[in-house]
Amino acid sequence: MPGIDLLLTTTARLRAPDGCPWDREQTHLSLCDCLVEEVAEVLQAIDRGDDANLREELGDLLFHVTLHAQMAAEAGKFTFDDVAREVNDKMIRRHPHVFGDGAKLASAAAVVTQWDQIKLREKGARPASVFKELPPSLNALLTAREVWKQVRKKQLDVGATVAIDQVDAQSAGLTEETAGRKLFELIAACRDAGVDPDSALRRRTNEVVAEAERRTSPA
Repeated sequence: MPGIDLLLTTTARLRAPDGCPWDREQTHLSLCDCLVEEVAEVLQAIDRGDDANLREELGDLLFHVTLHAQMAAEAGKFTFDDVAREVNDKMIRRHPHVFGDGAKLASAAAVVTQWDQIKLREKGARPASVFKELPPSLNALLTAREVWKQVRKKQLDVGATVAIDQVDAQSAGLTEETAGRKLFELIAACRDAGVDPDSALRRRTNEVVAEAERRTSPA
């Protein structure tokens, strides 16, 4: 049996009624912090040039893909095969210079330009935002900081998503030492409460952005 079929069978078994309690209780949301950790470990293996560790970490990352696909299949949303076929179709569509009749491209830069053009045709132009576009690799903490910078700079109305008077009160006299202590204590409390602080902050930041854009959009 091919390795991917073995992994899919194992993943389904772990999620079965008589499977593993930990795997059975997971959701897409509960696995977010684990997924971030797995990606970081893949990057670390690459940085170290450790092929054996890279193979192991890619396997861990692949297991996350199969686990998310298994949960989606159980909910009747999509399957692992759907995921694999969709990304395969996308790669073919966006490489017409390889799989189609498109002109041959001489450089990686030309490939990126063509990719962006095809993606724009497929997805359409993104609506204008009152927030400047931030790098997708920016972590949740830095993203929140940059979003708040734009809120202050442009005096955006964020409704009840942020208690601005509380922000003002907490920032008065705040030092690096005090901020570090409060942040550490909050993250520690999140851990004890079973809350992923990175995911919690990311979702709250998204809510702030959505509310600000809703309030600035023409009626």
